[in-house]
Amino acid sequence: MIIDLEVSLDPTLGCGQAHRWHKCQNGSWEGVWRNQVVTMRQLSPGSVEVKGTDDRSGITRYLGGDDDLGRIISKISESDEYVARLADRCPGMRILRQDHWECLATYLLATNANVARIGKMVESVCDHFGKDLGRRHGFPTPKQILDGCERISECRLGFREQRFITLAERVESGDIDVEAFAEMDYDRCVSELQGINGVGPKVADCVALFAFEHMEAFPVDARISRVMQDMYGVTGSYKTVSEYGRKKFGEYAGYAQEFLYHADFIDL
Repeated sequence: MIIDLEVSLDPTLGCGQAHRWHKCQNGSWEGVWRNQVVTMRQLSPGSVEVKGTDDRSGITRYLGGDDDLGRIISKISESDEYVARLADRCPGMRILRQDHWECLATYLLATNANVARIGKMVESVCDHFGKDLGRRHGFPTPKQILDGCERISECRLGFREQRFITLAERVESGDIDVEAFAEMDYDRCVSELQGINGVGPKVADCVALFAFEHMEAFPVDARISRVMQDMYGVTGSYKTVSEYGRKKFGEYAGYAQEFLYHADFIDL
């Protein structure tokens, strides 16, 4: 299946938004999407070959196909010359539309861990509890996790272990309605997310951006903190740096954040 869309797979799938995509030796990307093992290969700046699913509309939406990329780049470029140059050198990078539960559970594991460590934990959880899809496993439902929770220590989640089980329990019982976050505005969404044990401001912003489409979110990790200090002289608390980013870049601050995050890999 050929998807006609201005999207660049390398930065979109490889810049830490989602953690189940791996680049193959032939240059294609393999991941698990909706319990399907999917491979994607860049054919041109405006087209991607997709194998493993025939859900054209679903995978297009997942790749951020609903976004007016031209308008977004124009808006954030007006705010800052540096981001404008980054966007110009990295055309086609998009923000994914991730599954709500999977994104929340994944970013709960992301606390105090680098991208490689997060990926290992997520794959371990999937291998232990997810549906067997052949060469990969699906992301487990809360019930699948709870049904096998006596084996959770084998996943080597460290201090995140009990938080992960508690999240699964609360979602399975209905105490947390993951889909309800999609109906909230940005401020309420991040506030409610932070009511979950293990979800701090950064995780809440990541989930708000990558799962619930709050494009104004501006997650701040160590890399973004360094960039914000080096390029804009902004330091201080998480709130200070994040609010600066949201005010500076406006309704699409999340896109600006992704370009800034990817800055080390963009040749200016």
